[in-house]
Amino acid sequence: MYEQLNKIEKIVFDACSVFLVLFYSYSAVLQPTATQYHRGIYIVITYVLVFLLYKSKNPLMRVIDYILITLSIATIGYWIINFEAINYRTGAETDLDMAIAVVGVLIGVELARRVVGTVFVILGGVMLLYGAYGEYAPELISHAGDTFPALCTSIFYKSDGVFGIMANVLATYVLLFVIFGGFLEKCGAQKFFIDFPLAAVGHRIGGPGKVSVIASGLFGSISGSAIANTVSTGAFTIPMMKRAGFKPHVAGGIEPAASIGGMFMPPIMGAGGFIMAELTGVPYSQIMLVAIFPAFMYFFSVYIMVHYEAKKYNVVGDKSATSAMEILKKEWFYILPLAVITFFMLSGYSPAYSAILGTVTCIVISWFRKETRIDLKGFVEASRAGTEASLKIGATVGVIGIIIGVLTYSGLLLTFADIVIELADGRLFLTILLIALVSLILGMGVPVTAAYLITAVVAVPALTHLGVNEIAAHMIVYWLSQDSNITPPVCIAAFAGATIAKADMWLTAFTAFKFAKFLYLAPFLFGYVPGFSLNGSATDITITFVLVMFGTFAYSWLLSGIWLPKKKTA
Repeated sequence: MYEQLNKIEKIVFDACSVFLVLFYSYSAVLQPTATQYHRGIYIVITYVLVFLLYKSKNPLMRVIDYILITLSIATIGYWIINFEAINYRTGAETDLDMAIAVVGVLIGVELARRVVGTVFVILGGVMLLYGAYGEYAPELISHAGDTFPALCTSIFYKSDGVFGIMANVLATYVLLFVIFGGFLEKCGAQKFFIDFPLAAVGHRIGGPGKVSVIASGLFGSISGSAIANTVSTGAFTIPMMKRAGFKPHVAGGIEPAASIGGMFMPPIMGAGGFIMAELTGVPYSQIMLVAIFPAFMYFFSVYIMVHYEAKKYNVVGDKSATSAMEILKKEWFYILPLAVITFFMLSGYSPAYSAILGTVTCIVISWFRKETRIDLKGFVEASRAGTEASLKIGATVGVIGIIIGVLTYSGLLLTFADIVIELADGRLFLTILLIALVSLILGMGVPVTAAYLITAVVAVPALTHLGVNEIAAHMIVYWLSQDSNITPPVCIAAFAGATIAKADMWLTAFTAFKFAKFLYLAPFLFGYVPGFSLNGSATDITITFVLVMFGTFAYSWLLSGIWLPKKKTA
């Protein structure tokens, strides 16, 4: 999409990208907590770049784009400049305050429409109607309601609205990690993430499928998107699996099933881990520790399923010309950026500061080879790639602010937990199933990170009320928020895999659903087994890990069907 911009627009886009990298890198060192300036600057640049990238096709309508850009700068700039004054006169806002809020909220809806699609906009529109006309809603969820300008004022200015949790997390952590991903790819690490597992296991039973699992784990931990992971690694691994003998729908299903595992894998875990830390007040390093074993179990389950699927059909890969040890000796330094980030976060440094050190490490190791050196041009290109990758999630800030703002304003947050508990009759098993259904429906039109945040705000209280500890409750919601990627009927990541594999989309989707079975098991383990979320004694946790590992192996074997008698051929 960047190539569609004219020369001036490209200069603006690149300048904004470089500014984001330098400003937030500087801020991460000197100002770790996002102020109104950090949130406002991030949102206004996101709005400007989205209206540049997702431009109107009609040249006359392009004028509207520039008007929207101007209004974005004006409304968000007004919030930044008058931040303290607006907070001081809360409840007694001026007519200008209200007018700015209405325009700001509507621009956020239009932005989401261009980037995410109509479903998200409908959801935001329904919430606005509910916020304004809550008195006409069913008694169970009714509230007093308010005028539309007053509702927009609450959404735009209060801390749980447009500039709330999502904006804070994006400006403080996520942007820097997405930029880090752009620099990691630019320095040549992505090739290592594929070449090393290819040499290590590519020649074994189901080798290409196992390469897909390992490469998706390595690359997915920093990509922040299951779909991006599927498309980037799948472009190489899916054709390789087909050549080795995997059926097209199986090859297309393995990759997305493996790719969503990157969303659970530390050190980055997409954006969800940072939102979880913000919501719980728990240090991100502790979130990482809780997440790492379940993430390994997820990849282990997919790996074992691939092994038995290949064994059933005798699929064996080709031996690589270069040994894994030789590749590791020559290219070991590509592991350094991830190692640096993990070490500093576990040592107590902030995630943002650790991301900066990881990015600097990427620049340093890029100079180890002439073809990957990040010079000034490469710096701009990496900044551009990282910024562009952040726009999709950044574009959801406005509508997420509407949803959470209205839920808080209406008091529905306080009653939703009671509704879920009543529907589930107080049973944890049914509560988890209801949350899975909600996240699946929400994920049909909302990015998975947004689905997690929205669902967590309303569902975690229901889980904690039933005795689940807070981090485990968030993990349940976070894992289930990924189900829309590979669960029919939407399953965008699975459809992306089917497109690359040139396979039947529905057959591929159900295959991905089968290979990703641990996605649906882990939430119940978080709910019923305290040791799975490191809640308990060392002995309890150790026993839990051992039992889960053997259990994962056993049910992977059962689901593979390899134990069934083979059909006799004529």
